[in-house]
Amino acid sequence: MTGPGTGAEAGGRSGDEVLLRVTVHREADVFPLRQHGRDAAAALGLDGQNQIRVATSLSDVGRELVRLTTPTTLVFLLRRPPAPALLIRVETGETGGPGWDTARRLMDEVLAEGWATTLVKALPVGHEPLRAEEVERLRGLLSVRDAADSLDELRSQNQDLVQTLEDLEAKQRELVRLNEELEDTNQGIIALHKELSDELEQTNQGVVALYAELEEKSTQLREAAEARTRFWSGISHELRSPVNSVLGLARLLADPEGDPLTDEQRQQVGLIEEAGSTLLALINELLDTAKAESGSLRPRLAPVDLPLLLARLHGSVQPLVRSSDVELVVDHPPPMPELITDEVMLGRILRNLLSNALKFTERGRVRLAVHLDPDTVRFVVTDTGIGIPEAEQNRIFEDFYQVAGPLQVGASGTGLGLPYARRLAGILGGDLALRSTPGEGTEVSVRLPLRQADDSAAALALVVVPEEAVRTRLVTALEGLAERVLEVSDGRGALAAARRERPDLVVVSVDVPQVSGTEILSVLRGAEESRSVPVLLVSHDVDSGLERTAAGHAAAVLPVAAIAPAPVRDAVRAARTAVRLPTPPTEADR
Repeated sequence: MTGPGTGAEAGGRSGDEVLLRVTVHREADVFPLRQHGRDAAAALGLDGQNQIRVATSLSDVGRELVRLTTPTTLVFLLRRPPAPALLIRVETGETGGPGWDTARRLMDEVLAEGWATTLVKALPVGHEPLRAEEVERLRGLLSVRDAADSLDELRSQNQDLVQTLEDLEAKQRELVRLNEELEDTNQGIIALHKELSDELEQTNQGVVALYAELEEKSTQLREAAEARTRFWSGISHELRSPVNSVLGLARLLADPEGDPLTDEQRQQVGLIEEAGSTLLALINELLDTAKAESGSLRPRLAPVDLPLLLARLHGSVQPLVRSSDVELVVDHPPPMPELITDEVMLGRILRNLLSNALKFTERGRVRLAVHLDPDTVRFVVTDTGIGIPEAEQNRIFEDFYQVAGPLQVGASGTGLGLPYARRLAGILGGDLALRSTPGEGTEVSVRLPLRQADDSAAALALVVVPEEAVRTRLVTALEGLAERVLEVSDGRGALAAARRERPDLVVVSVDVPQVSGTEILSVLRGAEESRSVPVLLVSHDVDSGLERTAAGHAAAVLPVAAIAPAPVRDAVRAARTAVRLPTPPTEADR
């Protein structure tokens, strides 16, 4: 039934060592086959469980083979590294039956190769390759198993069964122990979960209370900011009238055509006028700051004649030069595209920066230069003044904060100039940065975006005006700015038309019947699909309230009296730019 073999001559492939050949034909051949499988697995270093798996697989496969009409040869082989394994090649292609199912479950692989089927059991990791003499000794060991009888094999199977039962009992005990540990762990997890849940509940209650407190504080802060803004605006308006009266009386007294004054009286009147002018400037600065903080300032964007603006600025700031040791220089701007911005706001920013630089420069130069970048324009004010200590450079942008120093004494100001300039730069879509070295000077840079004027024609302009004459003037002025104009005389019709076909431009009268123009504006801004549509408000009386409404809803305002092609074109430009500008934050938001 059995016989040793060597190399490929005995049925192995190139590189596989043949250990034994076994023939199975009768029922009595199954017991030795099982024992050969156990011996081969043990000799190659497989543990007890894997020895039983190999033996059981061969026993069940052997029972399938004895049912065949012809004898079947099985070849035991040793596969060398890099993937060492015990191979049992069964020279049959018939692999049906429960015995083969057992082999598929217990062996690592069952490979069908047409004329033969190979059972594979991988050897342990780190298995040392057998030397030639060890392989030969293994062949001899396996070949002597031919005389094994059924009683020996039955005894061996019983031993395997006892060992398996002992292993199962040990695993059962281990499983019971693990279950007990798991139960203890679960109880600990449940206790921990309850503790964490209680702590989380307490934390949530604290967070809810904190949010409520924060909400209350935010409301108080917002109300305080609004009250402060109202106070600033009110007190500024209240102070402006008496100060203007004082200035007017001082000028009348100093008028050469009036009653003659003594030199001392003239000097005193001059001091009154100078003090009144300073006070009026401070009041105006305070009022402008209040407007900027309240968020009611929105830029009126239009083309700016930059050389003319700089020339006027130089002339208005020149009287502030207090010493012949200081030179004021305003450079001519370089060639650049048309600048679209708010000329008044830009002028206030630069005037604040220049006057501030002149206050704190005893000798040298104060210079304003304009630089053109790819998408921005920079206005840079440099001076050779006393400079600002590094620790103070962030604080100077706080309202009312002034750096203590010898030049600060006697210098007029509220400490609002730089914060106000920075707010205006933000409203214009830019920023303001400062660099300073004590004893050497300061550089303040204002960066503004270069906007292109949008004069493209709208596909559809919706004109909502009750008076036919005004509508006619608007339609005429919109020639070239709109491909098609839809005229509506009341608010309800306007909203229906806007829902029916989305306009690219809306021109609406403030006093339109049924639904007012400002209400139409609110509806348009409240809907996502019309939020970015440019809106132009037309009114017979343009007051500050309407200006604030337009600013808050990103719209432009045009007086009826100004309806003409050029003003309408500029107003449409402003409306288109307004919807692209970010809404400036209020003090409460900050």
